[in-house]
Amino acid sequence: MVTQNFKPGDIGYVKRNLGHFVQNTGDTDLVFLEVFRSNRFEDVSPSDWLAHTPYALVGQHLNIDPAVVARFPANKPEIMPE
Repeated sequence: MVTQNFKPGDIGYVKRNLGHFVQNTGDTDLVFLEVFRSNRFEDVSPSDWLAHTPYALVGQHLNIDPAVVARFPANKPEIMPE
C-alpha cells in the first residue's frame, strides 16, 4: 500500500485497475475531481461487495464476528462520514 499526501492544486495519478481511496485529513472541505480515460465509469465499493457475500464467509476470512459484517453498509455509500 502506498500513501500520498497532497496539497491544494496537486495532481495525483492512479494506474488503471488499481484500487484506491481518498481521505480528507485536513480541517477544511475537500474538493476532489476524478477523471477517467474511458467511455464508462465502474465502481466497486468494498463494503457493498462484502455486505453481499455470506456473512459467515467474510467473518471467517477477516477473523471477525459475522454480526459485524451484517452491519456493513449494503447501499454503496459514496461518502463515508467519520
